[in-house]
Amino acid sequence: MRESRPFALFLLAALLVVSCLGCTAAVVGTAAVGTGIGTYIYFEGVLKTDYYYPFEQVWKATERALNSLKATEVLPTKKIGEGSISCVINGQKVWIKILYKDKNVTNVGVRVGVLGDERASKMIHGVIQDHVKN
Repeated sequence: MRESRPFALFLLAALLVVSCLGCTAAVVGTAAVGTGIGTYIYFEGVLKTDYYYPFEQVWKATERALNSLKATEVLPTKKIGEGSISCVINGQKVWIKILYKDKNVTNVGVRVGVLGDERASKMIHGVIQDHVKN
């Protein structure tokens, strides 16, 4: 009886590890309190975070950020409470999705390239964050 217990624990641990291998989400990091931005989540090539500002303020900050990054081929699509912008920055295709979550909470997802580029997406979020404060 006692010999089967370690085997059962090993089997349970192995199943837990195998089940976690399929999860592709990763928490990238958190921003400092008071900066107006939440935790970054990188999932399937898109880096998402919440900005604690109204939708319109985040939308305008994103437009200013893309202008400062010298984005070309900018194609914005905006509806009530959501919008997306596709563009090209430094020769790479970029998609940005902006979603209203609450009065002062707006979610922004950034994908750079077909497969996603976490570092480039984080840099774009940083520029958006700089512009949303102003």
